[in-house]
Amino acid sequence: MAETLVASKTLVDVRDLKMHFPLTQGIIMQRVIGYVRAVDGVSFSIERGETLGLVGESGSGKTTIGRTIVRLYKPTAGQIMFGDKDLATMEGEELRQARQLTCRWFAFRVY
Repeated sequence: MAETLVASKTLVDVRDLKMHFPLTQGIIMQRVIGYVRAVDGVSFSIERGETLGLVGESGSGKTTIGRTIVRLYKPTAGQIMFGDKDLATMEGEELRQARQLTCRWFAFRVY
């Protein structure tokens, strides 16, 4: 994956990202009664050398977008392309390795 990132100008390409959290009712027999649409259809790309700032009101989904990009949350829908890999569909060991790499890229670039 690292070789692909060096060759490509696009570092991250997020397409139609959605993160919906279920609302449940009941203590013993929980059932989903609705969803909170924290992020709904966000798209952007970050080129090498660029900086992207997410600006918005409290509760607008800025942190949720960041956590979803590094896959602390599994997105409801959309693509998170990091090089030629789609982080949104990764599982297991592949996801763990990709998360380490993406966290290195983003950890010191978030202000």
